[in-house]
Amino acid sequence: MFPSDFRPSRRLVAGALVLSFACGTLPAAWAAAAPAPAAASAPASAASATGPGNLPNGPTAALLQTVTPPNLDARSWLVLDLTSNQILAQHDAHQVEAPASLTKLMTAYLTFKAIKDGTIKRDQMVHESVKAWRTGGSRMFIDPRVPVSVDDLLMGMIVQSGNDAAMTLAQTVAGSEATFVSMMNSQAQQWGLQDTHFMDPTGLPDPGHHSSAHDLAVIATHIIRDFPQDFARYFKVKEFTYNHITQPNRVSLLFTDPSVDGMKTGYTEHAGYCMITTALRKTPTGPRRVLTVVMGTPTEHARVAESAVLLNWAYQNFDDVHLLQSGKALVQAPVWKGATSTVALGSLQDVVVTVPRGDASRIQTTMQRNDPLVAPLAVGQRVGTLNVTLAGKPIGSYPLQVLAPVRQAGFFKRMWDAMRLAIK
Repeated sequence: MFPSDFRPSRRLVAGALVLSFACGTLPAAWAAAAPAPAAASAPASAASATGPGNLPNGPTAALLQTVTPPNLDARSWLVLDLTSNQILAQHDAHQVEAPASLTKLMTAYLTFKAIKDGTIKRDQMVHESVKAWRTGGSRMFIDPRVPVSVDDLLMGMIVQSGNDAAMTLAQTVAGSEATFVSMMNSQAQQWGLQDTHFMDPTGLPDPGHHSSAHDLAVIATHIIRDFPQDFARYFKVKEFTYNHITQPNRVSLLFTDPSVDGMKTGYTEHAGYCMITTALRKTPTGPRRVLTVVMGTPTEHARVAESAVLLNWAYQNFDDVHLLQSGKALVQAPVWKGATSTVALGSLQDVVVTVPRGDASRIQTTMQRNDPLVAPLAVGQRVGTLNVTLAGKPIGSYPLQVLAPVRQAGFFKRMWDAMRLAIK
């Protein structure tokens, strides 16, 4: 190809190197020595941060346990700060329990999903089946001879805890109870609910029907986050009248605590008295939502009292600290080979941590970035980590994401940046 005495000049070699960098065709030996571009990452999934667990991955449990939790008269319980997604305290939260009518939260979720997907309509009129009419336990007193709307069935199931309503909704959504129960268990598996298995849409006693305080908190959280309008429409209603019969909502804290806006009660002889409650209160750092689950209390009064104790304990002993606002830039970082020279980095979700009251001033943050950032960059791409410490101890680690796309620059800008990277 070349004469045997051919010797390329240094300028020619440098030009070839720049051209290779710009076109992405580095020889293997040179590529090994070149700076590695920032790894691409899929946008963070909201689903990955749904449900309790002190997420994303901060070891907050030991910190939060420095606050002594209340002593409750319940077999198992959990209190969750939904604003930060942190469990504040729990007792046997993975203990398998009979969920009773708390089961209807999953029935409600799948019904809301069917409405959103368009497979059923809120104003759709349906007839109650003979099987649904014969279902025992609490009822909304549907007349099987008179069609009832899906909207009224949801009210009857959520406010009045009607088993007849739950059964009718299940048959409307899936065509049969068996198919709907399969959908319930499939959804539970998708969410990783290892303590949960459903046998019916109502929660009537069955040896194979079980859940836990933890898993029920996940289901409740999905309703609040995935269907906020449906949550607001049904769960705070204090009473509902159907077929000339008025029944009050069994979540009695709705009548005594104005911050409470849901969610559901349950009772069977085996399950005891159970309740999931959520409240939204104004705090100095903004609105803060807390959710509680109590399972197996001995009396109806106890489930109300213990839920109130947990709510007040959570609000009185902890503060939420807002570290990042969704879509707001934390830093402008330099970009190589890009149409723009900088990119805004932050988070596509609000980042909030919960700390014991009085500890907020001791929080510190440090940022680790996967430099160099090389275009193209996509919105949501993870390019670093925001690490959070309190008094020197790690309490959280959160993705640092690209907030605006950066496309590749033209050929000559890429050549210039490639050369700068090679000698940097």
